[in-house]
Amino acid sequence: MGVDIVLAGENGVKQSHSVLWAEKGNSAEMNCSHNKGASYYQMYWYRQHQGEAMELIVYTIATSSPDFGSFDKNKFSAVKKNTESGSFTSSAVYFCAAYYTTV
Repeated sequence: MGVDIVLAGENGVKQSHSVLWAEKGNSAEMNCSHNKGASYYQMYWYRQHQGEAMELIVYTIATSSPDFGSFDKNKFSAVKKNTESGSFTSSAVYFCAAYYTTV
């Protein structure tokens, strides 16, 4: 089995807005896209608060609805298209990634 996870800024994965500001109480939207091909059909969003480890917010795959795990779907959203967008309401550093696996 082969696995390839490509973070934004590496090898064809692009995340909009290197810095994004919004007033408290307002949401902000970021987008993630890649030119890795259809085999990279899983997209992930992570966030990292200062001094803490990265945590997974949501992941999407082509065949199902986004999986938010324990995160509140009212605070975070994800849209599956050729680009992945997320609306965030918490101050942190956000990362997106494209994922590919072979059997």
